Amino acid sequence: MSVIKVAILGFGTVGEGVYQTIQSHGEELERVLGSKVEVAAVLIRNKQKKRNIDEEVLITSDFNEILHLPQLDVVIEAIVDKEPPYTFLKQAIQRGCHIITANKEMFAHHGKELLELADSHNVSVGYEATVAGGIPVIQTLRQLLNVNRVSLIQGILNGTSNFILTEMRKRKQSFADALSLAQKKGYAEADPTNDVEGFDAFFKTMILSRIAFGEEPNWQDVEREGITTITSNLIDAAEKFGLRFKHVASITKAGNQIRATVKPVLVGKTHPFYHIEGVENAVNVQSDIVGSITLQGPGAGMFPTASAVIEDLVYVCQHQPSNKNFTKTTAGNYGEEIGQVKELWLIKGLPKNNKNPLITWVAQATDEIAIIKAAREEVEKVMNQQEEAYYFQIIDGYKIERKYEEITLAAL
Repeated sequence: MSVIKVAILGFGTVGEGVYQTIQSHGEELERVLGSKVEVAAVLIRNKQKKRNIDEEVLITSDFNEILHLPQLDVVIEAIVDKEPPYTFLKQAIQRGCHIITANKEMFAHHGKELLELADSHNVSVGYEATVAGGIPVIQTLRQLLNVNRVSLIQGILNGTSNFILTEMRKRKQSFADALSLAQKKGYAEADPTNDVEGFDAFFKTMILSRIAFGEEPNWQDVEREGITTITSNLIDAAEKFGLRFKHVASITKAGNQIRATVKPVLVGKTHPFYHIEGVENAVNVQSDIVGSITLQGPGAGMFPTASAVIEDLVYVCQHQPSNKNFTKTTAGNYGEEIGQVKELWLIKGLPKNNKNPLITWVAQATDEIAIIKAAREEVEKVMNQQEEAYYFQIIDGYKIERKYEEITLAAL
């Protein structure tokens, strides 16, 4: 029987999870692929550290030793940073190996080059684990994009930020206390900047944009905002209206214009993200035929991420074309310029006596916090003139609930 030889680069949470899953699900892999899957090598940083790896497996800190194995079919990369992973994967492709990566920062920067190089060497690239952990978002989009035209993708793509916002609301914790708890549970790094400032979600958003639309917006034009400005008072005020804060990545295409944002927004009870709590991730896709679909599940962790990598292992071994959906797609133009449509906003810091005729006051939570209806450009212009002012878009909230009254937004 033929054997598929695999190398795993990195043996942290993801790498170890992949190794264990190959061992525990060997029969399933053999049944699907018609070949036995064996781990031939593991790249590690510290050779002295004891690891639970079979003696037959090459354990090395020198990638060249892996490249010179007599048989090598698939290289799975589960390291961090852009380099050296990018160089390792280029060398693996040039050797004739299929590659799989869970590295969203590296793939956001270099995915296009890797896919083009793989195409020229007739090998495949798997990258499901770069977005939303164990949720099969990329595979779903590949199938959906055969005919459907996607117009909007929204996602909760960072479990750490979602956990912090959930804890702040449920347990009435401050941001600092919720972050500290996330760090104790292993959800947040000692330096949480990538998570709480939105960089992690940003990289995933750029990957999704390329899959859905075949191109990305200019990175400098993407509105990226983290969750550090959200306070307990803002969360409490939002709850009075039946709204919840979520850190959401959004990609829209109208005509030839792609717009992406990664920022905290507010959702109402009818939005599919309203009940996405803790470290869960979710992605909502809106397209012209199927309409709206939502995928949700664990966005991180040893085995959820390993699941995505293992499914990619099947995908690349069946030698699927990685660039299948990386072509520019069309989407409907809804006739209104982005920034001109009147939307709902939760604001803090705009005086109640503001008489701007382009702003409609909808509801007041406290002396400082209110809900208004206005075009984005007008909100930005007015709020940027105020000190200590914040504004958050309500992306879905058909009903704002208060203790003794109900305001139907659709009628406003």
